[in-house]
Amino acid sequence: MNWKILVPFGAFIVCSLIWGSTFLVISIGNDTVPPMWAATIRLVLASLILSVLVVLTRQKFPRGEALRAALWYGFFEFGVNFSLLYWGEQRVASGIAALLFATIPLSAMLFARFFGLEQLNFMKLLSAVVALLGVAIIFSGELSAGVPLLPFVAVVCAATSASLATVLLKRGPAQSALASNALGTAIGALVCLIASVLLGEPRTIPQWWNQWFPILYLTLAGSVIAFVLFAWLVNRWDASTVSFVSVIVPVVAITLGASIRQEHIATLSFAGATLVLIAVAVVLWNERRKTFEQTQKSAK
Repeated sequence: MNWKILVPFGAFIVCSLIWGSTFLVISIGNDTVPPMWAATIRLVLASLILSVLVVLTRQKFPRGEALRAALWYGFFEFGVNFSLLYWGEQRVASGIAALLFATIPLSAMLFARFFGLEQLNFMKLLSAVVALLGVAIIFSGELSAGVPLLPFVAVVCAATSASLATVLLKRGPAQSALASNALGTAIGALVCLIASVLLGEPRTIPQWWNQWFPILYLTLAGSVIAFVLFAWLVNRWDASTVSFVSVIVPVVAITLGASIRQEHIATLSFAGATLVLIAVAVVLWNERRKTFEQTQKSAK
């Protein structure tokens, strides 16, 4: 048995399962702890853990242009994104939220074109249009099922903010992923805390295990373990292959939401979900093919 081949596949599966479950756990956590306050605690803990890892691995925190890129990344990735996602998931099914986040590779592609980092080709543009159509169909299906407009829009904006954050980080100088996320989660915690204050949420330290479990799971599994595994996997597989986790995560999330929370997803939403997943899969597969061809050319 070739463990060198099996271990990366195992890491890929674990990442998919963890990130696929985080949307459900956020929904469960909203039952016992106010959403913005829960996000604040999670990000504070994640920032502390990641900072310790930075020190232990003797990496450097960003400075100058890298620091500015990390600050903007933290603001949009953890501050705006988490605030909108946690708030929106009070009414939006966790599976639908995960599906909307599957569009991140496509929206990031559009932001990258806007900032002059990448070029758009016909396939990318067509896939973006198909995904947008899928989101519109999901939107129609969820509204017909009684989901309020604002929470749905909040989750869409959360996914858009996350994709913008990725591009803003990429625009800056190369830097330690651990360090940028340690700083980013700290900035995100501040933004979520401000949102919690503005919304007038009660901010008390959780007392019971059912309050702490979602926060600790999201912190340790979602923000640390899966992140470290993903970073490890990127160093062994090409990035376009690893990014297929974006297609697996919503499938896991929809399955868990239906089986554990009995979340009902409108029939029309499933049609939209199919379009979104096909669009994302086509773009990722095309990028993987181009990466493989470039690798073959450079090897000659």
